[in-house]
This record gives sequence, C-alpha cells and structure tokens, in this order.
Amino acid sequence: MRTIRIGAGQGFYGDTLLPAIETAERGGIQYLCFDSLAELTLAILQKDRQKDSTRGYAADISQTMRKLLPYVKEKGVKLLTNAGGMNPIGAGQEVIRIARELGLEGLKVAIVTGDDVLDQLDRWRRQGIPLTHQEDGRSFELVSDKILFANAYLGSEPIVTALRQEADVVITGRTTDSALFLAPLIYEFNWRPDDWDRLGQGILMGHLMECSGQASGGNFSGDWASIEDMDRIGFPIAEMREDGEFVLTKTEGTGGLVSVDTVKEQLLYEIHDPSAYLTPDVVLDLQQVNLTNIGSNRVLVKGARGTKRPDDLKVVMGYADGWLGQAICGYSWPDALAKAQAADRIIRRQIERIGLQAAKVQTDYLGYNSLHGPLATEPAQELNEVYLRLAVRTDSKEEAAKLGRLFPPLMLNGPPSMGGFLGLMKPRELLGMWSCLVPREVIESNVKVTVSEVRL
Repeated sequence: MRTIRIGAGQGFYGDTLLPAIETAERGGIQYLCFDSLAELTLAILQKDRQKDSTRGYAADISQTMRKLLPYVKEKGVKLLTNAGGMNPIGAGQEVIRIARELGLEGLKVAIVTGDDVLDQLDRWRRQGIPLTHQEDGRSFELVSDKILFANAYLGSEPIVTALRQEADVVITGRTTDSALFLAPLIYEFNWRPDDWDRLGQGILMGHLMECSGQASGGNFSGDWASIEDMDRIGFPIAEMREDGEFVLTKTEGTGGLVSVDTVKEQLLYEIHDPSAYLTPDVVLDLQQVNLTNIGSNRVLVKGARGTKRPDDLKVVMGYADGWLGQAICGYSWPDALAKAQAADRIIRRQIERIGLQAAKVQTDYLGYNSLHGPLATEPAQELNEVYLRLAVRTDSKEEAAKLGRLFPPLMLNGPPSMGGFLGLMKPRELLGMWSCLVPREVIESNVKVTVSEVRL
C-alpha cells in the first residue's frame, strides 16, 4: 500500500530550525509542515503590522526559507506554512525574494488569502450574523468599536488547491494547525471530501505533529529525565498509508523519544471533548484511537473516526483592551516571601493613595506561585529568594505608567534586601480575544489561491 512521509518543521513562531533541517536532509520526507500560529501569535503579529504595514507575518520565515528552499530543488520536499499570519502576501513576496537570491528559478510559491475578514464584519452584521461570543454569548456590541483584527480558521481545501497547481511552497494565514498536515494526504491519496474516517485519521496525524517536539519527548511529563540527547531533539515524522493508518517516528540518530507515552500526551493536548474535536475539515472522534509501540521510536496510530464537518467556521478577533503596567523586584533570604508580601501591601496602598485607576491589580510571587497561582502551597522550606511581580490593567497608557514609579523608593523605604529590580518597564497595549462562529460559505467564497513562479 502506498505511503508518504510528512515531517513536522515547527511548533510555534520562534521554534528551533535545526530539527527541520535535519529532517529535510535525512528524513526521507516529501512534505515539511510549519505551524507558526497561535491566537497569541496573531496578537504579536498585529502589533508588528501596526508599526509597519509591510510586516505582520512571522519574521523567522526568512531564515526558514533561506535554509530549506534548497531542499525543495534538491530533494523535491514541499514546504507548507501558516507563517503568513496577518500578511500572507507580504510573506510570499519575502519567500520569492529569497528564492531569487538563491537562484531557484521555476520555484512555485502559492499564497492563500481570505482568512482576514476584518472588512467583512459590518456586512455580516447587516446580514444578521450575530458574532456573539462563542463561549459566553456576550453581545458583539461590547467590542465592535475596538476590533483591530479578525481572522477565520480555514481548513485544508485551499492548500490542496495550491498543491494541485504544483506549488512547491504554500503560505497561508490563519488555518487550523492540523490542516497543513491533512492537505498533502487529500492531494496524494485523492481522499473524498466525505471520507470522514480517513479525514479523521489525517486530522489526528496533524494534531500529533503540530507541536513539533512535544510528540517526540519535548515537554514530557513522564520519565522526562531519561530522555536522551534533548539538545538535538528530532521532530516527529508521520509515515501515512493510503488507508489512513500511520506510524509516528523521527529521523534516525536524533535525540528525543517517540513512544506511546510521549504520543499520548500530545494526543490529549488541547482536547476538550474527545468524541467531538471540531475542525473545518471533519469532526474527529478520538474515543477508539489505539497507540502501539512497534519498534524503537515507532508508534502505530489507528482507530480515529470522523463525522460530517461543521457548517460554521471559527473567527477569532483581537480588540483593544487597555494597557498593562508592571514592575518586578526581588527579595532574598531571610524572610524573602514575607518581604515580598510586605512590599505588595505597600504598593497597593500607594496605588489607592495616588488614585491610580486600575481595572485590575495582579500580584505574582515568582519562585512561589507565579506558575501554580492559587493552587500553590506555602513552601516547606523558606525560599532563598523570591520576585514580586505586580501588574495593573488600565484604560490609558499614562495611567499604566504610574505604577513603575512606585517601585524604586522601596530600595530604601521598604523591606530589606531588595534586589533584581528590572527598571521602569514601559506600558504595553493589551489585546483582548473574541471568538465567534460564522457560516462557512460566507468565508470560503472569498478565499483565493495565487501561485507565482520565480523568475530570475
């Protein structure tokens, strides 16, 4: 039975590129897929675009393509990425520029647009599409005048279209992470749009691959200390059969671990309802998934089921949500935590005294409860040192800036042994996130795929 090999190239904007290079060199793959986006990443890229309208895409795409485009010509590897972010056209132009520098004439670069729906919102509202918050039903009127960006989660269809037009590189904006990995399967195996079980297996494969090293021993909560050579971890590779069953593995000789346990952790990652994991391509049912170790760093995956895809697509928006002011300082033994708590009380009283208007005041003790929050328990032994982080959310930049100036006087006018003051940190604009569902036909009718051939 026919099999293709697909490699994971990236799990987030800023991920290491070294495993992707090794996979391209020695992994025997036909496709290398890069997941650059998260909802937080969209907010970061929006701020980039606010500063420079030509930006808004993942900046590391330049290094990625400079290192990996030669393998497209040498080995026929196709590169699929959603690094286009807020500006897939700009990302595509950057890839073409690099391809010209490298002398890669004839390379075909596809750009998928249509996920950016900001200019559609008013029309949708006139058509009666409510755009109410997906989780709590809040009215869109609460944020309608604050929206900065709006992007729909597209599925695999436009990527498949690009591959059918012989694209070597496909650049998208906001697609689902798993769609990047499913598209080559539909293209290579001619899977039908309603072959739900195979599509379910394909989405499962994409879900296991989308977080790069997290399925091959990275961020592993089991016996993590025994995993070898994490300094040269290998990203996962899927050997996918035409019937949908696949083996998860990695490039021979790389570090990390592909086992039932490491794969199982990624399987459960971000899954809310295992019987109905919603994607634009299929609703995935994970209840009968079976994982089997069949060799060193080889896990057989089968048993996923699928049902009809949803009629709606998710749209995520970012809106202006005030300003963040924050300051951080440290205290050392003895009584480190008690000193930090005393400093917190001092600053909070001064916030009230100067009339700083804050919608929220947040305190964290780094080294005690900054990760576990309210679940943290008093330390069994006295902390050697702890950092106080105090943050406020305000309506204006000027109001947020007031917080930092309260901290320097603590050096001489507060608890003893303050150190590690990080200086007066500049206020940051905050973006709130708004998710809603929109009928897929009104989004997909505006999706376009443009393929350009590199000319020197």
